[in-house]
Amino acid sequence: MGLSPEFRLVTEYCGHAAERRSPADAPAPPELLDWPLFLRLVRFHRVQGIVWRAIQRRPDGVPPEVTDAIAADASEIAAANLRAVVASSELLHDFESAGVRLLFVKGLTLGALAYGDISTKAAIDIDLAVSEEQVATAADLLERRGYRLAMAGADREHIREWYAFSKESQWARAKPASLVDLHTRLADSPELIPSIGPHSPLELVEVMNGVRLPTLQLEELFAYLCVHGAWAAWFRLKWITDVAALLHGRTGELERLYRRSLELGAGRAAAQALLLSDALFGTLGAHPRLKQELARKRANARLLRLALRQLAGRREPIEPTSRMLGTVRIHIAELALLPGLRSKAAEFIRQLRFTLRR
Repeated sequence: MGLSPEFRLVTEYCGHAAERRSPADAPAPPELLDWPLFLRLVRFHRVQGIVWRAIQRRPDGVPPEVTDAIAADASEIAAANLRAVVASSELLHDFESAGVRLLFVKGLTLGALAYGDISTKAAIDIDLAVSEEQVATAADLLERRGYRLAMAGADREHIREWYAFSKESQWARAKPASLVDLHTRLADSPELIPSIGPHSPLELVEVMNGVRLPTLQLEELFAYLCVHGAWAAWFRLKWITDVAALLHGRTGELERLYRRSLELGAGRAAAQALLLSDALFGTLGAHPRLKQELARKRANARLLRLALRQLAGRREPIEPTSRMLGTVRIHIAELALLPGLRSKAAEFIRQLRFTLRR
């Protein structure tokens, strides 16, 4: 499908940042561009910090008002991430002191791994994962830090029962402001990546001098990111940009990571992620045989088309939940990720039960 010039420029800036290219390689914008639309796309896809990394290296051609707006957004992202370092460090200390094994996913750790620093990647909340057996203790620890359960239908007194229907609960703190998603599993469907979670092998990532947070090792992290993005049909550009950035410099590992993701239960998500990343950023350029293997499977090709339509099928960016039937494609993509009728039926029943529960 054809990409609008505005969306194409956003992806070019994202690719420049993801590959950590030199300033001389930063893309030059075309002469005729709808700059207000470009800015709306950057903000909708939450890539202000990523795009700013490229624009500040070659700002010529970008209107000053657009440059200033993206610079201001990027500054706020960097400041928010610094606040998240403080909150994450506090939580890590509390959880370790209580003997609760804690895992940080996405957010700061992914930013450090994918982009080399924590200032670039936008994150609304801090994603934590603990075992289901320790979720009540984790809830107590969050409350001691001033967090309160912040979602309709969830009852603090019966928090463990909530996880029979959902993989996460949301917690909010007013001062200092902070949001936490507390996970007991990392995929909505139990059929996907069932072995990846708080008991997976961990890697400590330094997000700031002296602050090291535990996250998934590369194999599990890649599989998880593929499932996370695929479950939402990749409707935000930042998710596939993160995958491309994480894979950059690891060209020799792509096929191994893909094969391992299948063993870990990622289903078709990794194939979709690699084909989408290649369509936007040329990720599979050095792997023509793997690209051919993935693309010739009809299910993978359909998932790629679905993702591209969800990501860039409309000129104007729109939240899927803001329009009637806006999430239909996403639900179709979710079911398509699962091979076999039995898995699809089980997921349909799970979603129906969760909807009725709410």
